[in-house]
Amino acid sequence: MAFALPEDIINNFSIDEGMHVADFGAGSGAYSILAGARAGGSGRVYAIDVNKDMLSKVKADGAKQKVSNIEIVWGDVETLGGTKLASKIIDRVIISNILFQAEDKEGLVKEAARILKPNGLALVVEWSGSYGGLGPKESALVSKDAALKLFLNNGFALVRDISAGDYHFGFIARRL
Repeated sequence: MAFALPEDIINNFSIDEGMHVADFGAGSGAYSILAGARAGGSGRVYAIDVNKDMLSKVKADGAKQKVSNIEIVWGDVETLGGTKLASKIIDRVIISNILFQAEDKEGLVKEAARILKPNGLALVVEWSGSYGGLGPKESALVSKDAALKLFLNNGFALVRDISAGDYHFGFIARRL
């Protein structure tokens, strides 16, 4: 069984030079750093997390990999305005492995919609099972259908499903 590899997933998500990308729940920063490399010197990545220690690590790891366009944002992605970003300035949003732990899932999707430009894209990757404790508790899982419904009900349209490994599902949605 293959685990989701951020590099393979980002290869399915068109991030071009100069784009502005938000990484919701940036965690270790794997997606932020990959996105930063693709967005290049004229682009910007906003690594957003509630954990200040993780954000410091993202910034340091990005610098080690010579990715200097990452801005760390201590914020709450579940609250409207909680990312501290202006409305309609983001080209791409990465939402990976955070829906299962979000208390306000709809708030998270609404914040993504708020900051995305019209026709901007959201990459959604989420655990598809618990796998004997490898993933989140069964009770915390968000099914692909439930995740897609959240996006479709909040101003998005499905672009396509993506392969996200054996333990995850993934899709790309466009902000209408």
